[in-house]
Amino acid sequence: MMNLNNQPTITELAQLFAARKDSLDNHILWVCESGEVHIDTLAPFTAEAEFEQRKPNMRARLKMYRRGHGYVGKKAAADTQFVGEVLQTLQAEWPSLKDQQGVKVIDRLS
Repeated sequence: MMNLNNQPTITELAQLFAARKDSLDNHILWVCESGEVHIDTLAPFTAEAEFEQRKPNMRARLKMYRRGHGYVGKKAAADTQFVGEVLQTLQAEWPSLKDQQGVKVIDRLS
């Protein structure tokens, strides 16, 4: 588990990436209202907007990670520059997002 309110680390985020298989599914990294960061699989033929509707406590998400592109899984988790950029982006965005309603789509890493 990783929470943006509890001094998250690259190691915690890398563990979330490592727990997923890039070759099997598309994935979305998202943050709920409590600051917990999640990486969930997207069911086949599910649109990103439909995924958002199923997560009413979502406050932010990154654009979908398409399967087979190396954005999740053990290789992605081992890329400390990539994981560090994701963490830096989440930490930069979270203070302005945690008290707002709706979902912000973060489409650019810091």
